[in-house]
Amino acid sequence: MKKIVIKILIFLIILVLYLVLGSAFNIYIGCPIHDITGFHCPGCGLTRMLLSILKLDFYQAYRYNPLLFITLPFIIFLYFNNLYCKLYNKKSIIKKIPNWFWYIILFIVILYGIMRNIIPYFAPTDI
Repeated sequence: MKKIVIKILIFLIILVLYLVLGSAFNIYIGCPIHDITGFHCPGCGLTRMLLSILKLDFYQAYRYNPLLFITLPFIIFLYFNNLYCKLYNKKSIIKKIPNWFWYIILFIVILYGIMRNIIPYFAPTDI
């Protein structure tokens, strides 16, 4: 259990350092899809969204990436539910998620990626 907690803490420290130092020196890893094609991928704006959440600016976080902003609490819940079940050898609160659910999620992500390049509202806002 200690190893998992240490790995999570190290990941969180690296993430916060990346976000804080990147903000201070304005150096971030850019999106290769956007750099090469000029199109916004479904993940574009993720770093700026996380920075806005750290600043408690939830409106701007939503504007950077609405899909990830809305789904972030569910992703965090699923991750920690899975971690809890592994650590304490318990059955999951959530029953096994069927495959058709993941196909719907994939469809939504692809549709969102198309829409954010057609409809300006879904594109990440400029800094």
